[in-house]
Amino acid sequence: MYLYFNYILGFKMGFTEDIAKLSERVRNRAEQVVGEEATKMALIVPFLSTLGYDVYDPSEVKPEYIADFAIKKAGQFEKVDYAIAINGSIVMLVEAKARGQKAEAHDGQLSRYFNGLITTKVAIVTNGVEYRFFTDLRDKNVMDKEPFFTFNILEYDTKDIENLKLFHRDNFDVASINQYAEEMVYVKGMTQLVGHLLRSPSEEFIRFLVAELGKVAPNYQIQGKITNKVIEKFKPIVKKSIQGSLVELMTRSLSQEIIQLSEVANTEEVEELDALEANDTKVTEESKIITTEEELKAFDKIRSIVTTSKNYHHDVYYKDTESYFSINLGKANWWFLRFYLSSSKKTFIARLSLEEAKYLAPEFTIQEVPSSASEVISKITISSVDDLDKLSQIIIKAYEAEASKHSLQKV
Repeated sequence: MYLYFNYILGFKMGFTEDIAKLSERVRNRAEQVVGEEATKMALIVPFLSTLGYDVYDPSEVKPEYIADFAIKKAGQFEKVDYAIAINGSIVMLVEAKARGQKAEAHDGQLSRYFNGLITTKVAIVTNGVEYRFFTDLRDKNVMDKEPFFTFNILEYDTKDIENLKLFHRDNFDVASINQYAEEMVYVKGMTQLVGHLLRSPSEEFIRFLVAELGKVAPNYQIQGKITNKVIEKFKPIVKKSIQGSLVELMTRSLSQEIIQLSEVANTEEVEELDALEANDTKVTEESKIITTEEELKAFDKIRSIVTTSKNYHHDVYYKDTESYFSINLGKANWWFLRFYLSSSKKTFIARLSLEEAKYLAPEFTIQEVPSSASEVISKITISSVDDLDKLSQIIIKAYEAEASKHSLQKV
């Protein structure tokens, strides 16, 4: 009964549920919101809070932010409505419009800030209902003219929620966002292209298919040149073939193919993450990331605690980034703890479900956190790293769970 209660509690505290509640509030109050200031307080600030940012901490959510390089216009310095920081580094900028206005960047102010702040990789333009997310896919450190993702708080689907999780404070990772942004943009374009070709095959597409026929079997080889007459002949054949192929794909079992593709994808993901990890030294030198004494103290405590595991005995390592300080089992993506140790707030996340974490540490404040990898993880709030001594069970459990995923040798 205790575990079941915690499961229900965790479900209610989930990110999807939080967004649904916010959506309902926005729907009920939107018509009463007039002007930009009202839009900020009634619609945008609650949204930022739902994404896990402490809107009451001016070191994390900086309203009316003015950068060192800001220029004056009409006697006033240019500013952005909100600058969002994680551990002192500004990672997102928000430009607010009044509810009812179009969520479009129009005066260049936001892009100048984006281009000038090296650590900032996400810019948002919003009217409190529609949120348009921009990054720098075209040119590095230059804000794109078109958003890579648009989220409407009143009209969204499951995929939108999964994409939105990327921008949650506890998930925020520049490399992941860049990867997903590029994927979102090109998958959308490729889907439109493929859909158009399947509905109305172009002459070039038909010519390509006819030329490739001989690769299926020698008796399919088209003799001679592929003339316009041949193309006209094959138009209805290609359309019927496309329809037949789609029906076959929808009706036959794809389970084995999915398993094989998953294995390939996992291998490629590990290779990509290894490559990113290999480049971490360069990134660290460029951004001058400083590993604090507090973070090193946390690592020493973790390393000491995991040695008491009765099931596994493996070395642990740390990776320091601008957003978080993580503990892993030798590869960056094999992490089991991530720390966020700012002066005003100290938390860490563990790859454990909410019910597991609460069961192991009922006296601590623990919340469920949505993950971009569709796994359930938990955030634990601590007063100092000394609290880790009281959380040894959670630490060992997360350590062993990660070790078991990768079939590491047991003691």
